[in-house]
Amino acid sequence: MSDLQKRVQATIDQLVESGAEHGVQVAVYRDGEQVVDAVAGLADPATGREVTSGTPFYNFSIGKGATATVAHVLAERGLFGYDTPVAELWPEFARNGKQGVTVRHVLTHTAGVPGVPLDSTPEDMCDWDKQVANLEDAELWWEPGTQMGYHAYTFGYLVGEIVRRATGKPISQVLLEDVAGPLGVGDELYFGMPESEHHRLAVLEDAPMDMSAFGEMPDDLPMFKAGPMTLFPTAALGNRPDYLSADIPAGGKTTARAIARMYAALLGEVDGVRLITPERLREATAIAVSGPDAVFGYPSAWGLGYGVGLPNAGYEATPTWFGMGGAGGSGAFADTATGTVVAVTKNLLTQDFATFATIVDLVTGSGE
Repeated sequence: MSDLQKRVQATIDQLVESGAEHGVQVAVYRDGEQVVDAVAGLADPATGREVTSGTPFYNFSIGKGATATVAHVLAERGLFGYDTPVAELWPEFARNGKQGVTVRHVLTHTAGVPGVPLDSTPEDMCDWDKQVANLEDAELWWEPGTQMGYHAYTFGYLVGEIVRRATGKPISQVLLEDVAGPLGVGDELYFGMPESEHHRLAVLEDAPMDMSAFGEMPDDLPMFKAGPMTLFPTAALGNRPDYLSADIPAGGKTTARAIARMYAALLGEVDGVRLITPERLREATAIAVSGPDAVFGYPSAWGLGYGVGLPNAGYEATPTWFGMGGAGGSGAFADTATGTVVAVTKNLLTQDFATFATIVDLVTGSGE
């Protein structure tokens, strides 16, 4: 057992013992090899089931990294380019002036369709055809490419429908056939997860929430027009069987080691599998847009489908890191400068990335 493995294990054991976390997985890759595989705590406190390395977690937004990866794999094969108009693949999307939206706009959150109808229900989000119809009827919030704003839900449906139009297959099938399957993690990385597998999942729990933060937000913040609060990430939402079974590629169900392995195969070869070329990796992970987010208000930077910069650190301080953090504090990021990947999945939905940041500090400061 390496010294880094011991330190990470001791850290997450202490976090669980203190109550700061309930169930945690950590996976670290370096140069295509897994160097940390650590778990702690309970996957289901009601039954006492413990977290194992193979326990999938529903991770809000971390799945966007897998969604983007599917798009890059298909672009690598020439099924579309980043500057292909979405309407070239999906003609109905051109309604209401959206004919100029390109795949690049979708991947950089500059497409201008960040919202879902304010009367949307969780059941609606599980209805793929309904979400496609909503996007076809949607009107632009801004001219494509002129502003950047997080497409929290619509990103997944946009990329997913582009993938479906290009391949004739749902994005969950393409993820399995072209990413998860070749990497040997087909039973650990999902969009829609078969109901027969739900018993393996960690059960999400909500940490106490400080609602005063919402009181400080202006009433006219565009975030409040992007979707109803009933779709706000909570344990109740993430534990719903219909949400777990549906293709909602704005999130994903994954183990830390599966999503880490995917990022490692973007950086380089993993057991003979490399997902994209070095040239495409450079294009996909370079900062394409940055600045204030027009929907949520905070500063951010995007490559092509991946956030650039570590949570809590920012893109200016950590410009070689790319990946996705998720509501609740999970995260999966890779560093093009060092060949390092860090993934943390957990079931206590906190309001910060403190645990992820602690693990990254351990890994980057290890000297190994």
